[in-house]
Amino acid sequence: MIRFLTAVAAAAVALSASAASAQDFRALARTDLQAAHDALRDNHPAAVIPGAAGDSFRGWIEAGLADANGRLGQVNSGDSHAYLMRYYAAGFRDSNIAITPSYESLGPYFGISWPGITTGWRNGRYEVTYVKAGVRNAPRVGDIVVSCNLVPIEEYARGKLDKWEGNLDTEAGRVTSAPYLLWNRNNPFAAGVPSTCEFKRGDRGRPRATDLRPVPLAAGDLEAAYRATVYMPTATPLGIETVNGRPWVNVHSFADSAGWDAFNAQVEGQAAALRGPQGFVLDLRAASGASAYTSTARGYGLANRIWTPEFTVSRQPAAGAITYRATPGNRTWYAETLGRMQADPRFVQEATPVIEQTQAIVAAFDAAIAAGQQTFTLQGRAAVADTGAANPVQGPVVVLVDAGCSGGCLDTLDLLSKLPNVRIAGSTTATDTIFIEPTVARLPSNYSDLSYGHKAWTSRARPNNTPFTPAQGLAYVGNPADEAAVRAWVATLFGS
Repeated sequence: MIRFLTAVAAAAVALSASAASAQDFRALARTDLQAAHDALRDNHPAAVIPGAAGDSFRGWIEAGLADANGRLGQVNSGDSHAYLMRYYAAGFRDSNIAITPSYESLGPYFGISWPGITTGWRNGRYEVTYVKAGVRNAPRVGDIVVSCNLVPIEEYARGKLDKWEGNLDTEAGRVTSAPYLLWNRNNPFAAGVPSTCEFKRGDRGRPRATDLRPVPLAAGDLEAAYRATVYMPTATPLGIETVNGRPWVNVHSFADSAGWDAFNAQVEGQAAALRGPQGFVLDLRAASGASAYTSTARGYGLANRIWTPEFTVSRQPAAGAITYRATPGNRTWYAETLGRMQADPRFVQEATPVIEQTQAIVAAFDAAIAAGQQTFTLQGRAAVADTGAANPVQGPVVVLVDAGCSGGCLDTLDLLSKLPNVRIAGSTTATDTIFIEPTVARLPSNYSDLSYGHKAWTSRARPNNTPFTPAQGLAYVGNPADEAAVRAWVATLFGS
C-alpha cells in the first residue's frame, strides 16, 4: 500500500524565554489545540467511519481537548508548548496523528538533568541499563526498578512517559521512551529526576531504596546512555556488508535523504550474492522516515530488486477497499499532491500509474462533495494471481526488526512476511494505524505542524495498531545495543 507524505518545508524557529512571554505561549497553545481539534473533527475519517478503529478517536477528540486545556496554566516556554501539543495528539493512540515542532527540536538525547542512571524496557519491566562512572550508591546494570517517589513503577511511568514521550500501550512505545524514566526533559507536566527509587537485584531480590541526585551533565552523557539502551543506527543508514560469511543488508531509514540511488545500485550489483544459497540478513531496525510521495515504495523497490517483480507481484497485499472522508480539505491535499507529482519529471517517468490513480481520486472527491456525501469508497489494487515465477533467492532470509521499524517499514513487512524462506526476527515493531496518507498542516502559532491520516484502509489484512512480533525462537532477548551480541545471535538462526 502506498503511503504519501507532503513535502512541507519546516522553518527553523528559535524559541527562547525572551522571544515570547509565558502568557504568549499559553495563548498560542490554546489556539493551536483548538485548531488541531477542528482540523481533525472536520477531516479525519475516524470521526464518521464506525468501528473499533475509530473508537479511540471519537472518545478522545473532545475529552482530550478538555484535558489539555486544563493544563494550559503550566505552559510557559517553547518546550512546554511542544509537550502539550504532543500530549493531545498522542491521546488518539494513532501513529499517524502527531503534532510536532516546526523547528529543529532538541532530539532524543535532550535533558536538563539526570541522576547518572538510565533505564530500559527489558522483559516486560524497567531495568537499569547504564550507570555513569563515579555515581555513588547507584544501582547496578540489570537491577529492576520497583517504584519511584513511593509510587509503583507502572503508575509512575504512566505519569512520567505516557503520551509525553511515547505510547505506553505499545511495546515499541515502552522501549523508546524507557531511557527517560529518570531524566528531566524539561517537561513541566511530568516529574523530573525522582528523589528516591526502589531497585531490586533479580526477580527474588528485596527492594532497596536509593536516593537519587542530579549529577553534572557532560557533553555526550545522555547520548551515550540512550545508545547503551536503545539501538540507534550509524550515520550511514543504507548499505551492504558481509557478516559471518553472508550479506547483511542495512536499511535503517525510509527517508528520501538516506541515499537510495547509490544503495539501489549497490543492491543490483550484488543481487547474485544476495540470492545465493548462504542466505542473507535484511536489517530493518530503526527503519523509519518519510518520503515525499511513497515511503512504502522504497521497501517494495528493494524487494523487487532482490526477488524480482515477477515473483513478488502476486504476494503483494491487495489494497482492497479504501474509504475517503469527502471534505474540501482532504480534496485540496490530493489536488496539491497531484500538482507536485506532475511537476516532477522523474516521478512522471517512473510512476505514471500513481498519477493516474490520484487524478481519479480527485475526480471522486469532486463527485462526492457535490453529492453531499460524508465518505466514498474506492477499490485499490486487486490481488494478482501467482505468475508461476520461480523464487530467485535460494537461501534463508532473516529480516531483523525492532521498535524503530515503523510506517513504510511495516508495509514492507506485509510483503516480506509472505515470501518463502523469510523469517521475521528481533523484537516487536511499532504499530501503525489504518488511517493513512498523512496530511501535514502548519498550526496558527507557526511553531507546530499537525499531521493525520485522511483516508481509511478498512480492508487491510493486518488489523489496526497491530505490530509484527517475532515468533518463538526468533525473539532477541539480549541487549539490543550490543551489536556484537546481536550479530552472534543472528548467526545462530542460520545454524552456525
